[in-house]
Amino acid sequence: MAILDNTSLQLPKENPGAEDFLPLLGTDHVELYVGNAKQAAHYYISAWGFQPLAYAGLETGLKDKVSYVLQQDKIRLVLTSPLRSGGPINKHIDAHGDGVKAIALWVDDATKSHHETTKRGADSYLEPKTLKDKDGEVVLSGIHTYGETVHIFVERSNYNGVFLPGYISWNPHYKAPEVGLKYIDHMVGNVGWNEMDKWCRFYEKVMGFAQLISFDDKDISTEYTALMSKVMSNGNGRIKFPINEPAEGRKKSQIEEYIEFYNGAGVQHMAMATDNIIETVTALKNRGIEFLTVPASYYEDVLDRVGEIDEDLMPLKELSILIDRDDEGYLLQIFTKPILDRPTMFIEIIQRKGAKSFGKGNFKALFEAIEREQESRGTL
Repeated sequence: MAILDNTSLQLPKENPGAEDFLPLLGTDHVELYVGNAKQAAHYYISAWGFQPLAYAGLETGLKDKVSYVLQQDKIRLVLTSPLRSGGPINKHIDAHGDGVKAIALWVDDATKSHHETTKRGADSYLEPKTLKDKDGEVVLSGIHTYGETVHIFVERSNYNGVFLPGYISWNPHYKAPEVGLKYIDHMVGNVGWNEMDKWCRFYEKVMGFAQLISFDDKDISTEYTALMSKVMSNGNGRIKFPINEPAEGRKKSQIEEYIEFYNGAGVQHMAMATDNIIETVTALKNRGIEFLTVPASYYEDVLDRVGEIDEDLMPLKELSILIDRDDEGYLLQIFTKPILDRPTMFIEIIQRKGAKSFGKGNFKALFEAIEREQESRGTL
């Protein structure tokens, strides 16, 4: 199993407008608050090919919560459930359903990261603290961002344990093969009406990000619905956060639907990268993952729009994988249906063949597919 390299790197700057005063080295992990962590872990192992890594709960001395840690290449998910009634985790689940609580970012210096962000206006979520065990020490700190989502800064250069102090190795008998997921390409946040610019300024001022790209309601609209989006990125390009807000349309947009059922702003989807999207999506479909589909007519002129690609078109068409091109190459992408009962979070699978963009040419087909799902739910 690939373990994240804990060595600090001087990474090249991909986004020249970003200040990078933290800096951020990558996504350390993503923590989701879920109603039943044991069963959620089985889902991510069986359906998504994540591998069991670590555990904390009653057996490790916790009395109020339990967490299972899963890993696939550089992606780590932490699934956390409450063990007793009441308390903040219960309130989060009651309000939002299962969802992302913490986007944890890997840094050289968690204390400095907390100081630099809070002095620029961030509200502190976690004052810097050091966790220790026989394998070394980890420094954690954290700040609030949109909704009830938080960023945790993780400094782990002096730690050689399985995940964090307080966790033990988790090695159950059952494991499923991986499906080729490599790393988190980007994570998308949905915010309320007229809040996109506010949170983009937050990432610019508080975390030193710069805007990579912007889409307005002319770019992302259909006959019925529209939204606006801006993509914020740190300097080395390892952390990309598109921020979406609703725009006026004839019917309820997917962003409005999300905010209604999530009860506020939150993480809409994680985009997970693969080196072979055909193999990855085939494996996921065989394990029961459901994806949005587009009409066969999408593929009639797609190569006229995007030009020559390495892949055969037929398997892409059979799987409903979308194609788009920018000045630096092309990308392949596909989106699951919501993976929860509430129509909130979903997952994107993306393979980049040089492209740095986010599939603007696919927006109309994608959002029409989402609207078909909304209509089936009676929420359009």
